[in-house]
Amino acid sequence: MAITITEAAAQRARAFLEQRGKGVGIRLGVKTTGCSGLAYVMEFVDEVEDTDTIIEDNGVSIVIDGKSLVYLDGTVIDFVKEGLNEGFEFRNPNAKGECGCGESFNV
Repeated sequence: MAITITEAAAQRARAFLEQRGKGVGIRLGVKTTGCSGLAYVMEFVDEVEDTDTIIEDNGVSIVIDGKSLVYLDGTVIDFVKEGLNEGFEFRNPNAKGECGCGESFNV
């Protein structure tokens, strides 16, 4: 199983963790929601659970729970800026489609 984070996204994640002053990494997961069925969830991780998988890439620990891992295998986390908008972007090879607003996906 492989999940990668680009240098741009890693820099941003490291900056957020430094500003926060604590945390072991970021958690990437999915939840059931939206018009297409699944949405990405990203949050800080203070404690790792026994069932979590930890992937180290570009100096960032990416923590994934067991049930999300199957949906996220092969995903690339990027950080993009377009005009005044900026944010994390997920390129997921498992996603078969997205809703019109881009907030959710299906597999």
